[in-house]
Amino acid sequence: MAKQNSSKQKKMNARVDFTPMVDMIMLLVTFFMLCTTLQKPQTMEIAMPSDKEDIKEEDRSQIAASKAITIMVDEGRTIYYFRGKPSEAELNKTEFGKNGIRAMLMDANKAAQKKVEQLKKKYEQKQSSSPQEAAAIKEQYKKELDEIRDGDDTPDVIIKPSEKATYKDLIDILDEMQICSIGKYVIDKFTEADKAQIEAKFGAK
Repeated sequence: MAKQNSSKQKKMNARVDFTPMVDMIMLLVTFFMLCTTLQKPQTMEIAMPSDKEDIKEEDRSQIAASKAITIMVDEGRTIYYFRGKPSEAELNKTEFGKNGIRAMLMDANKAAQKKVEQLKKKYEQKQSSSPQEAAAIKEQYKKELDEIRDGDDTPDVIIKPSEKATYKDLIDILDEMQICSIGKYVIDKFTEADKAQIEAKFGAK
């Protein structure tokens, strides 16, 4: 009796090696940790008026009338502003942009703007290829720029966003402070007196 040729098929054990995937995950985690560490958050310093009850309303924003500018941001990106005391100043209406509120702020801050231009020219000649020296020059430039923005030549601005103004409107008006080299500004409450002042001049909406 002839022997039957029996062929046995070898069984292969399927096994997935996850070691390279673990290495890849560790590399990604390290990469994101480094990126998060290197990215410094950009913040904007805002001087807020005091909320203490023992401070009178007229003393809350005690500013020299000759340098005071009050900006009220209303719905539809409409801006109202006046210079000096509310009872004596003329209320004006404008909008965002270089021909609007920026032009007025630039005109009110001419002296500081001139100093900023001189400062830029001064530090253009102080460039350095050394990272340490470049960082020191940049730090000194920022320090002198802050001194100009907070100097006696710059106006004191009170920003009053109404309830109908958007968050973008507030950010845009704060950007105008930076563009116009104004370092002294506060965000105050939009009161019923402000609303009445607008309606008396331009009518109710």
